[in-house]
Amino acid sequence: MASDVNDISIDYEEDGVLIVKEVDKEILSKGAWTTIIFRYQQWDRRKEEFGPDRYTIRRYQKRNDEYLPKSKFNISSADQAKKIVDALQGWIPK
Repeated sequence: MASDVNDISIDYEEDGVLIVKEVDKEILSKGAWTTIIFRYQQWDRRKEEFGPDRYTIRRYQKRNDEYLPKSKFNISSADQAKKIVDALQGWIPK
């Protein structure tokens, strides 16, 4: 696991093949508890190509100078992501 918040990644390889490719990330909070939202793509073995963008929000706890994953929420589609944004914009005063 990473000791610096900027080095946290969700890239994942299996048998030398990149299965989850991190496309982008935004660090939402830093500290003993860190929250990061990632944009990523998953390898489709049948089509032999990466699929559409997906999103996940992950929380990490820093213990013994390393960030350990503690929880995650996967956003299932771009439509769900838009609904989350719309809800937050409705709740947060301008």
